[in-house]
Amino acid sequence: MTLAVPLTWRPGLRYAPNMPIAYSDFIVQDPQICGGEPVVRATRVTVRTILASLAEGATVEEILADFPSLSDESVRAVIAFAATSASEDLPIRAVPVFH
Repeated sequence: MTLAVPLTWRPGLRYAPNMPIAYSDFIVQDPQICGGEPVVRATRVTVRTILASLAEGATVEEILADFPSLSDESVRAVIAFAATSASEDLPIRAVPVFH
């Protein structure tokens, strides 16, 4: 599944703003890495760590400074992964009918 998550695009990025990003290109789960938690490919940076940083108010630029092995694209992929996971986990509520 893909989800468009706009961030600042720079030359050299594979994905432009509002272009769907395939998070599976960036997020992997391996029982031998970080206990099987989802991580950014080729790193030991967990999806949970990135999302926690965003929730605490960190900017993407701050996250990239803290984790130089990450890219704008990988942070976008984490956001897309979280959004997709949340939409799959949330029950669909019935639309209220007003009379």
